Amino acid sequence: MADQENCARLTRAAKKRAASVAALGNTEDQPLTKKRVVLGELPNLSNAVVIPVTKSLKAEHQKPKGNAKAKLKVIRALEPRKTTALNKKRDVEAEVDVDPALDDPQMCEPYVTDIYDYLRSMEVEPKRRPLPDYIEKVQKDISANMRGILVDWLVEVSEEYKLLSDSLYLTISYIDRFLSSNVINRQKLQLLGVSSMLIASKYEEINPPNVEDFCYITDNTYTKQEMVKMEADVFKSLKFEMGNPTTKTFLRRLSRVSQEDYKTSSLQLEFLGYYLAELSLLDYSCVKFLPSLVAASVIYLARFITRPKVHPWNPTLQQYSGYKTSDIKECVLTIHDLYLGRRGGALQAVREKYKQHKFKYVANLPSSPEIPMSYFEDVKELKLDL
Repeated sequence: MADQENCARLTRAAKKRAASVAALGNTEDQPLTKKRVVLGELPNLSNAVVIPVTKSLKAEHQKPKGNAKAKLKVIRALEPRKTTALNKKRDVEAEVDVDPALDDPQMCEPYVTDIYDYLRSMEVEPKRRPLPDYIEKVQKDISANMRGILVDWLVEVSEEYKLLSDSLYLTISYIDRFLSSNVINRQKLQLLGVSSMLIASKYEEINPPNVEDFCYITDNTYTKQEMVKMEADVFKSLKFEMGNPTTKTFLRRLSRVSQEDYKTSSLQLEFLGYYLAELSLLDYSCVKFLPSLVAASVIYLARFITRPKVHPWNPTLQQYSGYKTSDIKECVLTIHDLYLGRRGGALQAVREKYKQHKFKYVANLPSSPEIPMSYFEDVKELKLDL
């Protein structure tokens, strides 16, 4: 009986295996119903297979963010190590290394330093820099006040069409570079502004506004033909060198560096930095400053506004920005005056933009009217004095 039961069991098991093999064979013979997906079709898919993969990937990257530092401390505490000079050197490097971990390939950690070195060299190229005094030396019918009004209006246009801030920064860069070598009258200044924004939105946006949209936003002051011609003139004048680093380019990295000594990630500090950076676009006197220097000044001032009793600069920020406090002093004081309304007080578009809830009302944050001069002393000297 036992042998018969075993035979029966083996027979049933064999039948199950045979059935599963046959099922697999049938699926192999049948044509696959899953089609290749074009990237443009991805948002329209309702396939449930895609969604869990995205969520799991996000979970893998997001999970370490909250407990990464705590886990790192526990691991380091449990690991027995020799206190050699090499280990000490590695500890110091680990403390100041705020670049993304190797497990996130999209952040290009192995060569992020080389990328920013290249951007720093690119921003000083003469062909990518406007003249610091082009209004005095080149233009005859345009003033600094007119430029400020134009930039303020372009901020409203970028909000109207929901453009990226990168498009706005590139727009202002194109305007300043064009005006550095081409004389135009005040009637054409707005045309230059919208044509530059048209180019920048084509460069940065996935779905940029079309020419008719920009004609409409000017109340049809200019025709489509005029705008296309000005677009061509800008391209020729800039010799098709349309890609250049802006303040936002450097601000992304420095914003992360600046929050290393904060207990929690501060969205308020990040938005305040964006607000101050856009304020700097309004003032003609900021044209002479390099984008990386403006970004460093913005971070300095944002830290001062949020924590006025703590020195806003530190060796880590100095290392990653490449600037000492003495280097950014003039730019910091200029942007601080803009923040307090001492300069450009009549230009309200940027201020109204950052009074919204989505930006944490950073335009309403109070600030001390003066920055202590001791805060502009070198951070290394301050450490030695302590």
